Amino acid sequence: MKYGYVKAALPRLLLAGLALCGLGAHAAQEVRVGAAHFPPYVVHPEQGSNEGLLPLLIDQLNQVQTNWHFVLVPTSIARRYQDFEKGRVDMAMFENPAWGWQRIKHSAVDLGLEDAEVFVALKQGNDQEFFDDLDGKRMALFYGYHYAFADFDANPQYLLRRFSAVLTYSHESNLMMIVRKRADVALVTRSFLADFITRNPEVGSQLLVSQRVDQIYRHYALVRPGAPISAEEFTTLMQQMHASGRLQPIFTPAKVAVLEQPAPRVAVRHSAAKR
Repeated sequence: MKYGYVKAALPRLLLAGLALCGLGAHAAQEVRVGAAHFPPYVVHPEQGSNEGLLPLLIDQLNQVQTNWHFVLVPTSIARRYQDFEKGRVDMAMFENPAWGWQRIKHSAVDLGLEDAEVFVALKQGNDQEFFDDLDGKRMALFYGYHYAFADFDANPQYLLRRFSAVLTYSHESNLMMIVRKRADVALVTRSFLADFITRNPEVGSQLLVSQRVDQIYRHYALVRPGAPISAEEFTTLMQQMHASGRLQPIFTPAKVAVLEQPAPRVAVRHSAAKR
């Protein structure tokens, strides 16, 4: 009797085992996304913080599908190139191929998201003409950032020599230098400025924001060759995110424009030489 029970149970056990093996074979592949301090997109990931727009996007990407599991890997503005080339991260988000990636092999995926960088000065005694000529003005800039007015040259020595720049790792510090008259002009992203003024209305009322835009941030994801997810697959995934309306609750409150779904076209940078 016992033997008959075992014989009858064996096919069911084998089927269950095969099913489990099938599940294991289709387990989600881990995709490592570089997270460098870039408020409000990423806020001090090296300190274990889970704040910012990128963690919110990653959470949604993991909810809508089961083929890949996206995880954040802390890096830095300066180190992110090396981490990408060495395979420590598979993807760099909220990037632009013009920001020092020209000679690093990658595929660029249009995220269909857009931000802008604006000039900020002290409102007292100034108007929009103040931003027309930057010569002789002390600039408060974020270390490692690429600015259009400086021909996207992020070399600290060049910025110090050409624009009398003060370089920091904090947009907030740069804005406070304006208020304290330690700098004449700061550059900040539209998304950060909106959040800062909401949190600090008494400071925001003292600031003059330029109608002149330094650059439009058309955000891209840069995918490493050999990454667990291809650029084409990530393009399809982002199209699904656009179509489902999951992006607006994340980005619209932060003044990041959610544009039409990105076209299914991937730009590939073939050169692997270092800059």
